[in-house]
Amino acid sequence: MNVTGIIVEYNPFHNGHKYHIESARSATKCDAIIAVMSGNFVQRGAPSIVDKWTKTKMALLNGVDLVFELPVIYSLSSAEFFAYGSVSLLENLGVVKNLCFGSECNNINLLKSIAKILAIEPSQFKLFLKEKLSNGMSYPSARNSALNNFLLNTKSSLTKYNIDEILQSPNNILGIEYLKNLIRIKSNIAPISIKRIGSSYNSLNVEQSFSSASSIRNFLKLNENINDLSSNIPENVLSILKKFQSEGCDFIFEDCMVPYLRYKSFLYENKIKNLPDISEGIENRILRSLQNNCSYNDIIIKSKTKRYTYSRISRILCQFFLGFENLNSEILRRSICPYGRVLGFNSTGIKVLKEIKNSSSIPIYVKMPKKTSEMLQLDIQSTKAYSLLNKNIPFNSDYLQSPIMADQI
Repeated sequence: MNVTGIIVEYNPFHNGHKYHIESARSATKCDAIIAVMSGNFVQRGAPSIVDKWTKTKMALLNGVDLVFELPVIYSLSSAEFFAYGSVSLLENLGVVKNLCFGSECNNINLLKSIAKILAIEPSQFKLFLKEKLSNGMSYPSARNSALNNFLLNTKSSLTKYNIDEILQSPNNILGIEYLKNLIRIKSNIAPISIKRIGSSYNSLNVEQSFSSASSIRNFLKLNENINDLSSNIPENVLSILKKFQSEGCDFIFEDCMVPYLRYKSFLYENKIKNLPDISEGIENRILRSLQNNCSYNDIIIKSKTKRYTYSRISRILCQFFLGFENLNSEILRRSICPYGRVLGFNSTGIKVLKEIKNSSSIPIYVKMPKKTSEMLQLDIQSTKAYSLLNKNIPFNSDYLQSPIMADQI
């Protein structure tokens, strides 16, 4: 079978995601689409507004054939580790021929050229990067500046492009990380870029038809009439969200975590420094903000520095909420994804799953195994933590919930 992989979060699913799926199918002429999807916590450092099972339903109703959960050790990491976990999972399944992702520039050769430099890290580039970091720049800014210096010094043809603009666009950044990791793991998966359409990633304004997930989340947070989103999300997704509300379920936002984070900051304040993204005493700024009864946004604003971005602080807070400090988190996220957890499938997905079981280099879990690895245990722990925020999710739902079958939605 010709199988295409996509890497997604669906927080929540919208028309842009539908376009991505349809474009991926058209561009690759594939027989099936596998989605690697972050579960109850997403890469920007936040709980998902709806649970992973609900997101799986949205995916299956809109063209995805098989959904795997991206382990939370990767989904709550920087773009580099998020991409590494996702790409290594797709590679280890043994059936994926293509990886299709959206990008703002949609220039696959340009993105490949940048990715190759970042994958190889020439010595001159490393020197520039070290210099920028020593000047107190955040890693993303330091890397962008080092790359520009390297291209100028080597008189690269890439200098004709606006590299800063390319590296400040979220989907370009993720696309480059996917390509970089395909290079590093020597994968034969063919990368394909789809032009991202609609409002910008960080836009908070709901548009006519292609609004960003950020704007839709903001709309839902303001308790606006959900029917007003009808032109921005597929009808079946609108139905799911309306049913979600009618059953008394709340959409989950970051502020829901604050009481638990404050309690934990008093109880385990000496442990926060063990988190993988903590260094240089930033934990003291975070603890002060947590213990001053601030909102989630204020905690981050008061904690962030020139070197620590908003997203990084947000991920640190989620990591602390889930208990990353008790694990070898840095070692875990540098390891290739060691298993595939199935969240849902349709009839085509069942056929793909049979092929995967014959070709995969990692175990595939349709139900939870009796013995769980440290990484899988963290996934289970993250669901238990999410159940504190979403009272409609049983704390042990990873053991109770079978994979979603499309014909039973």
